[in-house]
Amino acid sequence: MRNLLFIFLSLSTLFGADLEWLHDYDEALKQAKEQNKDVYLFVGADDCRWCDRFKEMTLSKDEVMKRLKEEYIPLYMSRDRHNIPKHFEVKGVPRHYFLTKDAKIIHADRGSREPDGFFSLLDEIELKKSED
Repeated sequence: MRNLLFIFLSLSTLFGADLEWLHDYDEALKQAKEQNKDVYLFVGADDCRWCDRFKEMTLSKDEVMKRLKEEYIPLYMSRDRHNIPKHFEVKGVPRHYFLTKDAKIIHADRGSREPDGFFSLLDEIELKKSED
């Protein structure tokens, strides 16, 4: 019970009101089309120290969240609780998928990154998109 409370408090703090994280793949694609944005899919697990590290170290930073909100529809899916489409790899989390509004994978990545490393990844994605 204590673990469930910790998970709830962590998620509610991390995925709070400043950035609305979706947990439904189809709804994220729908909103991406409506808002003409791409989708950032973060696949994690409920009991994953690297996922927790990424959340605490990177996703808790206002500047990271601001950029995500401006450029992407943020989608968090736990391999333990959510219905993740089968074409996404769920072993070896955290996983990061950057998708077009039409569900095409722009880039897939894995691992916990510090804010500067995550910003570099976002910049790489932008370059990749401009080349297409």
